[in-house]
Amino acid sequence: MNMEARSVPAARADGIQQDLREAIVEIDSGKLRGHAADGVYVFKGVPYGADTRGEHRFLAPRPVKPWTGVRDALQFGPRAPQNERPSKLPHLAWIRDTRDWSEDCLVLNVYTPSPDTSVSRPVMVYIHGGGYISGAGSAPGIEGSNLARSGDVVVVTINHRLNLFGHLYLGHLDSRYADSGNVGMLDIVSALQWVRRNIQSFGGDPANVTIFGQSGGASKVAVLMHMPSAQGLFHKAIIQSASSLLRLATREAAERNTHYFLAHLGCAEDRVAGLLEMSAERLLQAMPAAVTAAGQIDNYRPLIDDRNILANPFASTAAPMGADIPLVIGWCETELRFTYSLTPDVYAMTQLQACERVARLLGISGDDAEALLALYREGRPTDTPGDLFALIHSDHQYRCSVTRAAELKAAQRGAPVYMYEFTWRTPVLDGLLRTPHTMCIPFAFGNCDIAAGMTGTGADRYPLEQAVMGAWVAFARSGDPNHPALPQWQPFDSDRRATMIFDTPCSLVNDPASHERVAMAAQPDYEPDALFRR
Repeated sequence: MNMEARSVPAARADGIQQDLREAIVEIDSGKLRGHAADGVYVFKGVPYGADTRGEHRFLAPRPVKPWTGVRDALQFGPRAPQNERPSKLPHLAWIRDTRDWSEDCLVLNVYTPSPDTSVSRPVMVYIHGGGYISGAGSAPGIEGSNLARSGDVVVVTINHRLNLFGHLYLGHLDSRYADSGNVGMLDIVSALQWVRRNIQSFGGDPANVTIFGQSGGASKVAVLMHMPSAQGLFHKAIIQSASSLLRLATREAAERNTHYFLAHLGCAEDRVAGLLEMSAERLLQAMPAAVTAAGQIDNYRPLIDDRNILANPFASTAAPMGADIPLVIGWCETELRFTYSLTPDVYAMTQLQACERVARLLGISGDDAEALLALYREGRPTDTPGDLFALIHSDHQYRCSVTRAAELKAAQRGAPVYMYEFTWRTPVLDGLLRTPHTMCIPFAFGNCDIAAGMTGTGADRYPLEQAVMGAWVAFARSGDPNHPALPQWQPFDSDRRATMIFDTPCSLVNDPASHERVAMAAQPDYEPDALFRR
């Protein structure tokens, strides 16, 4: 397919003219107009699926209707419908997107060094976080230009349906909605199908696609590795800081959650069509109360429906789907300090209070909680009881989940899995955050300056940024994350447990803090809603 390019003047915010190159590419649904600045061509708000409003709500995605002429791809598209999560804190602003939302949200963004069809660059498709309930592929911190330019790769970010629009299960009430519990994941599959058909028009190689994501996006990556319809659409995967990647919703839980949602709306279960007549705003407003009534924290997640998803990711009882997909997986040392930055009084708790919180978190006795706190204190004698509680909470929710996934992946004896732990500490908030959830994102995207509210402004960020981004790019290119800025990164196995420590400097450590890992592995598994029920 052909690409046309010409230079056009554009005014910057400071009034100075800069030279932008306008590019027109042709894909299977029509022609697109994008632009380039600083060596990267960007195409924003490109539709990969049709409008999901009205009678198409809760149904699997449909193809885009082709257009005539040239369609502008110069502005980001709308976010998926979601309840707002406002925050004026500067260390959170870089990961938030405040653009309008719409049910017509199946759009993606492409960043490429050049839309030259004679070149075949690795493709990196990022799936945003926010659990399964919020987020967008157009947040400032995941802008893909720096990664595309530095790595000579094509970067794609996507929007897809979330929360009740992506995961409210109605199949037991009306067979037309058999896919409804997983349409958010089917949207992502549709986006990957778009990539396979069209990415060559942007200089990308459809036979070398890596999917990667953080938090909820990382969990979505795990699900995609085990979805039959996603097989063959990508070739490598990166899972960053996933907590609920091993356990999806059961049909029983999904039906219970739907019951409470319909009851809260006053909608009879034989009148599912009534949900199509309600505004998206009304449905969103009902969601929090219905979740609480169902005794859940978040009841909108992919469903094992024996149709689109057959088993939990990495389950040993399932067919070994994803065994041939190389994987990078890891976590940040103090993930939950991201959340606790909103309630910093947690770090002032007494020993007794910390003991009670650990016991409640894990469902264990006070004596066992005291022993666990003492174990963690051995390596951190200056930490407060609140510091130790936050770390135990982080390890339970993230390290344990990630480590178990790596163990299961390694046990498949297929493609390699590489483990990492991010330990670099940010100086912002006087060091309160340490190494919080989302810290890995700006380093992987080369966006530490954009995310300075999280990373600070120190020069030590840049060598680590090159180390992390370089590893992601090397892995996307070849399935091996090694490159000159890192010590030799060995694959993970359950004996040595080789783990790349991302810090200044980086180092490879076998089984870091092994005594803590062993102690936490003996605790009850993390379940997203367990704490809510205690």
